[in-house]
Amino acid sequence: MKYDSFKVFWLILIVMAVVTVTAAFGDDNTVSLESVILESFDGDSNYEWKVAASKFATKTDEETFPKLSYFPMWPRALFGSNKEEKDLKILGIEGKFDRQGYNWIDVYPVAAGSGGDEEAEPAEIPIPGRVKYLDMWVWGSNLKYTIEAYVRDYRGVVHVIELGNIAYEGWKDLRVAVPASLPQSKRVLPRLASLSFVKFRIWTPPREQVGNFYVYFDQFKVLTDTFESIFDGDELADPEKVQELWTSGTTD
Repeated sequence: MKYDSFKVFWLILIVMAVVTVTAAFGDDNTVSLESVILESFDGDSNYEWKVAASKFATKTDEETFPKLSYFPMWPRALFGSNKEEKDLKILGIEGKFDRQGYNWIDVYPVAAGSGGDEEAEPAEIPIPGRVKYLDMWVWGSNLKYTIEAYVRDYRGVVHVIELGNIAYEGWKDLRVAVPASLPQSKRVLPRLASLSFVKFRIWTPPREQVGNFYVYFDQFKVLTDTFESIFDGDELADPEKVQELWTSGTTD
């Protein structure tokens, strides 16, 4: 009987330990996944897009590369083919380099309203929740280029995530898992430590042609876990609420 009582005692301790651990790290173990569009490229967001390139980008008296523009088109696999009912656009990049090599083009957001201001500061796009996947439709023309996404963590460290290569024909949905090694939560409150999107980078490999080429983007989105635990005083772990309180509070 004593032996059985001893086993029951240790079983209760183990169950209590499991419950404690689950409560302490519940936000990491409970999942509420949502698909969130960060940029539609339809001209209805808080951002505009700019391009920059490595030093061998072609420049002449008549034109400078890379170029960026928007076009009233879309992937049929995503939106269908009925053009009469849609006000959709895609982002287009035209590139050209003077020589082959590891050339790159950066595609980055700035605040809406910057217009033609070439000195506009880059504006990072906050990513809600704890992101699991990055996802974007990209048009390829069988060039062996690769596309990378740059994201910044709460410590200010920038991480590079490869979306994939574009050695295919036409539109394709590029989707990649965000490495679990990227920190998106903290031990202390507030636990959520979301990433922010910095830019895309298009790379050309050394032996691929770099004459006039075109790349098109549409609907950049994420699959993200937006679950946050509710507890007594959780509003005091909300950075916006804390800022509001300490801005309007008194020292009396």
